[in-house]
Amino acid sequence: MILELDNVELYFKEKRILNGIYLRAEIGKVTGILGSNGCGKSCILNIIFGTLKPKYKLIRLNNKPVLKPLYKTKRIHFLPQLPITPNNLKLAFKLFQVNWNEFTTHFDSFSKYKDFKFYQLSGGERRIVETYILLKSPTDIVLLDEPFSHIAPLYIEKIKSIISEEKQQKIIIITDHLYHDIIETSDNLYLIKDGHSKLITHVNMLEDYKYLSKSEF
Repeated sequence: MILELDNVELYFKEKRILNGIYLRAEIGKVTGILGSNGCGKSCILNIIFGTLKPKYKLIRLNNKPVLKPLYKTKRIHFLPQLPITPNNLKLAFKLFQVNWNEFTTHFDSFSKYKDFKFYQLSGGERRIVETYILLKSPTDIVLLDEPFSHIAPLYIEKIKSIISEEKQQKIIIITDHLYHDIIETSDNLYLIKDGHSKLITHVNMLEDYKYLSKSEF
């Protein structure tokens, strides 16, 4: 399956935020999005999901235009920057059809939390659960907005490993300010710069576009 986002123009109060954005994502390859704060990365994910309506856009699945918001097709899950799951931990796993016991084989320190409410978890712990649930749930497309935020490095590596597994059967699009993890996780990489999307085929291009300096690679 191939998803394409094309010809996106987004304005806020007559200020153009995105202009002519193109992005391609497919099963078997993680698509990463980089860019400075406020460049429109989260907007792109919301446009794909269908909760933000730009002035222009075209979304295609396998070269066929998608004429209704993707979230209405029930083929897509989206992890925004804000919490999304119900307060009951066990209910969240049930709703998303994900096995709790399998989760604790990856994150054994969470075994003690089975009967907890979400508010009893730290922000990082909650983010781990939400990211895992969306990656493991039966769906075709997963959008992850800052899944690594406030998470310990050990758990980031585990999440990256799960992303690598799940990309074999899902389209995964990911963005985060932790650019090293996005670069390492992604098979295809885009940079949002001055409202435009740039396909990054070599990490040195990030220096050319003045996103990173060579010392930050």
